[in-house]
Amino acid sequence: MSLSRRDFARVSGLTAAGLLLPAGVAAAEAPGLGRDPWREVPLILARVCPPRFRRKDYDVTAYGAKGDGLTKNTEAFHHAITACHRAGGGRVVVPAGTFLTGGIELLSNVELHVAEGATIRFSTDPNDYLPLVLTRWEGTLCYNYQPFIYAFEQKNIAITGKGTIDGDATNGPWPEWRAGSTALLRQWGEEGKPVEERVMGVGKNMRPNMIQFFRCRNLLVEDVLIKNPAMWSLHFVFSQNITVRRIEIYSTNSQGDGVDLDSSSYAHVHDSKFNTNDDCVVVKSGRDADGRRVGIPSTHIVVERCKFSGRWGGITIGSEMSGGVRKVFCRDCEINAPDYPGRYPIKHALYIKTNQDRGGVIDGVHLRNVFGQNVEREILFVSMFYQNGGTKGFFPQINNLTIDRMRINGGRIAATFRGFPQSHIRNVLISNSTFTSITEPNLIEHTDNLVFRNTTINGVVPA
Repeated sequence: MSLSRRDFARVSGLTAAGLLLPAGVAAAEAPGLGRDPWREVPLILARVCPPRFRRKDYDVTAYGAKGDGLTKNTEAFHHAITACHRAGGGRVVVPAGTFLTGGIELLSNVELHVAEGATIRFSTDPNDYLPLVLTRWEGTLCYNYQPFIYAFEQKNIAITGKGTIDGDATNGPWPEWRAGSTALLRQWGEEGKPVEERVMGVGKNMRPNMIQFFRCRNLLVEDVLIKNPAMWSLHFVFSQNITVRRIEIYSTNSQGDGVDLDSSSYAHVHDSKFNTNDDCVVVKSGRDADGRRVGIPSTHIVVERCKFSGRWGGITIGSEMSGGVRKVFCRDCEINAPDYPGRYPIKHALYIKTNQDRGGVIDGVHLRNVFGQNVEREILFVSMFYQNGGTKGFFPQINNLTIDRMRINGGRIAATFRGFPQSHIRNVLISNSTFTSITEPNLIEHTDNLVFRNTTINGVVPA
């Protein structure tokens, strides 16, 4: 199989100093504990600008779409999006009704507007997501089924509206596929098998993501309800200038992360709600040898005013972080809100997970005014021993973490920090915070310069 326009060399040739970071931004920058890292947030937000679109509507029903929940509208969506794109852009409008479809591919300068009362419901037939496309599957590049909504090397794209995007993945083959051929793909990634030869798809049972933007820029997702994905819900890969606002993700049916920012930069996720079967907002950058080869970090990310409910982490880094993660900020977010309890309680407010298979550097993760209740396990869980710590000897680095004004009532452990003897966690400041109804003591291993300042656990100042 030839890469043709989906040429992997155009992806693997990117570096942290190349397309994904603006000129003058040094990838190795990391604030120490002696200065306030939050001074950079206004500068990051000034660089995140949602796209604007031509004032011209393209109603999918004008291209033959029927909102009866039975007619398959794949061709109608394709024709509407293509016409909008070729005319210079505008809004492709999905009106009230239930519109069944196969895969949707978005193009530059197109806003897909799902109106209130409208539902885009995706087919449960895997053949409706062919031909295979270049994707990143849990941190490893390959060819797989097209994500339900996919954009490749496009710019100025939006998904908007108060309607619903329903993957319908409680039905069809998706629940039975589970891990599929994950082990084979991992092997190919470790061996450095050429990406064009990593062909998954038919017979490999690798679930497609719900929405994926691959090497795109100037992106907006707002107001929609995204539910029932086959896998991750909203996945940004090698992308830049990202705004996610006022959305709700309901993904309790699958391995359903909320928002995954994967080797992507300058992102603002805000005023959104997450009810997931996995992590809520996740920062990633590739897995193991394949992630190190590509070597593109995720950087300059701001998450604020969100509500987190889910089986694992609220704000999560990893585990696929081999390309590095830098300058992540999360503030004014609520864990397990009484008015938004979710199907599962969050296990960790902050969840940083990696191991010695990953390598890579996490440098500069900052939380402020994160509050909530009834965290199931460790509130702050930072560990290099994910999946028993791995075996390959690529020891990761975790440096420069700050947690300020956190208020959590209920949890097993307030803080677990576990580094390796060969690679300590360094520079952690927990300040102005209160943790109450905690049942077990902190667990701290191989962590240097951990400071508790004006902070109590069950009313006691930590040693």
